[in-house]
Amino acid sequence: MNAQKLLSLWGLKWNPFSPELPAEALLVTPKIENFAWRVEQLVQEGGFALISGESGTGKSVALRIAAGRLAALRDVTVGVLERPQSKMPDFYRELGDIFSVKLTPSNRWGGFRMLRERWKAHLASSRIKPVLLIDEAQEMNSTVFCELRLLASADLDSRSILTIILAGDQRLAARLEELDLLPIASRIRSRLRLEGLSPKQLAECLNHLLKAAGNPRLLTAPLIQTLCEHATGNLRLLMNMANDLLAAACHQEREQIDEKLYFEVFALDPKPAKKT
Repeated sequence: MNAQKLLSLWGLKWNPFSPELPAEALLVTPKIENFAWRVEQLVQEGGFALISGESGTGKSVALRIAAGRLAALRDVTVGVLERPQSKMPDFYRELGDIFSVKLTPSNRWGGFRMLRERWKAHLASSRIKPVLLIDEAQEMNSTVFCELRLLASADLDSRSILTIILAGDQRLAARLEELDLLPIASRIRSRLRLEGLSPKQLAECLNHLLKAAGNPRLLTAPLIQTLCEHATGNLRLLMNMANDLLAAACHQEREQIDEKLYFEVFALDPKPAKKT
């Protein structure tokens, strides 16, 4: 949607239902606040942290909030693994790119040693562990998972030289119970498990987003209640429905979005008339 039209029609600074929300618009619940605080402490200690939950419950949002808190800390290096499904050679290529280490994927021992030297040097100068964020971690190859565990461990497994934050759906939680990945599960020092939200919690999120975007009265109260009751606890589904309504209201240049528009947009297709 055109940003200028959103501003002129409703005084919105941005689309409150877009996945590309600015960091200041994100709702930090007490649960996420506690996890973000714990992650800030974890960079002193190293090790793994985990965000898990069903699809659409806000895992990536929680990871963004934690990443923002870390980026604001002094001397913290934060990298993001963008292709978790990579096999070993590409995994090392991406790590080398993230941490500015020139690696030769065919020389795995050389890459292993150079990355650890880089992290140890950073740790010696700042006493802060570098951070690696991995979203959609359920896609990771088990061999790569195990390699990452070994990369991050030093001094006969008595010291962590990297902080790793994993985020993934319930498949990740199930995989961490497998025999090969139990050593990683046992090293997770902080966990955030996200679940479906109640209609009241969804309404709180909607109202927060509308206020942050600049128009808390864009949606009528009955419409907010209807949306939250039909979202089945799924935050992403709620945002998608609200975004569809916003697009329709923008096209019709409506001043406010109400239940009438909801029934127009989400009405069931009429059944074909029976032949006589």
